[in-house]
Amino acid sequence: MKQSIIEITERIIEKSKPTRSSYLQRVKDMQNRTRGADRMGCANVAHAIAALPKNDKLKIVEEKKPNLGIVTAYNDMLSAHKPYEDYPKIIRNFAANYGATAQVASGVPAMCDGVTQGEPGMELSLFSRDTIAMSSSIGLSHDVFDGVLMLGICDKIVPGLLISALHFGHLPTVFVPAGPMSTGIDNTTKSKVREKYAQGLVGREELLASESAAYHGEGTCTFYGTANSNQMLMEAMGLHVPGAAFVHPHDGIRSLLTDEAVKLLVQNIKKDTIPVGELVDEKVIINAMAALLATGGSTNHLIHWVAIARAAGIIIDWTDFHNLAKSVPLLASVYPNGKADVNEFQASGGPAFIIRELIDAGCMYPDVATVSKGGLGEYAKQPEIKDDKLVWTELASESVDESIVRKADKPFSESGGLRLLKGNLGRSVIKISAVPEEKHIIEAPCNGF
Repeated sequence: MKQSIIEITERIIEKSKPTRSSYLQRVKDMQNRTRGADRMGCANVAHAIAALPKNDKLKIVEEKKPNLGIVTAYNDMLSAHKPYEDYPKIIRNFAANYGATAQVASGVPAMCDGVTQGEPGMELSLFSRDTIAMSSSIGLSHDVFDGVLMLGICDKIVPGLLISALHFGHLPTVFVPAGPMSTGIDNTTKSKVREKYAQGLVGREELLASESAAYHGEGTCTFYGTANSNQMLMEAMGLHVPGAAFVHPHDGIRSLLTDEAVKLLVQNIKKDTIPVGELVDEKVIINAMAALLATGGSTNHLIHWVAIARAAGIIIDWTDFHNLAKSVPLLASVYPNGKADVNEFQASGGPAFIIRELIDAGCMYPDVATVSKGGLGEYAKQPEIKDDKLVWTELASESVDESIVRKADKPFSESGGLRLLKGNLGRSVIKISAVPEEKHIIEAPCNGF
């Protein structure tokens, strides 16, 4: 590891000692209790399993098999979350194959900034994160689950789900993505139509046709905004099945990745349980921050990851991101930082390439707990189907496309893609990876208001 990153980590560990130790004690206290179905009153348990088939009731009560809680952000208005419609049924079937049961613990709201942008509904967007955390926690408060599968992708949803998971930090937890939509029209073409509309050269009909060609099917929007930054960070934190982030919802491997998520969760419950509260430690938070900086990810995460870390008793702030950026190179160029979309990013190596390069450059801690139980190095490989089975293979040593991803010894920039700005008006964050270099310094009259 780079000494500068070790020093940042040590400072975070030191300032987090009181809150982190208190948090871990709560996790331990919860973990040491008797499981819910054996501890709770008989009427409580009867209510919890009333709607289950008789065989599943037997598994939970008599055989003491794992009961998985599913928290889903499904709705069929968000393209990214539409694929989750049948996931509870699919997961129940997968769970049965591993001798477990599964119940939907909670459904959480999921809004799309793309729909509410410029409308009054956008005023609810940031507030929805904490509503999601509360909604998830209401479901998990039934306290009859041995592990959790979190189904969510978009902007405020993943941060809200992770905050909730950390408040139930004694439970093993796996996040289950559903993947991006296929590539529509390229971003340059889309931007040109928007410019023509603003100039009055095309009408609303042409603009809507262009936008609909960009946002056209099931899956996450393909630009590298908050939703896809979420998925990059889940990989870097070891909370996904390795390589699950950017596989299309209807790609044949997607079902195998979801099956693997269920299998890993059951294994984590049965053997040497790694509760999510212990898994998400200071090093894992640093890994997430490094992944964000190395890819020029969403500035929204400087709000979200401060809150996520705090939910685990870890204290970070924007200064930590700023200091870390000096030691983490910019390795990706994905729209709006470049022309490529996330499908092209994935085809060029995607999260696995970035994670491998950051580990090799001493910018990420490889020796951390993950849901795969193999350390972060497992996330530097690509999943493939071989003989109808899921396998992980090594990436090519060189970049497939240096206009999209680069090795750490030949980065787009020696420092990460976000910066903290300070002045007499306050503090703010800027994504410098999306700003042309000739505009990094601007001198002009300014009106304060």
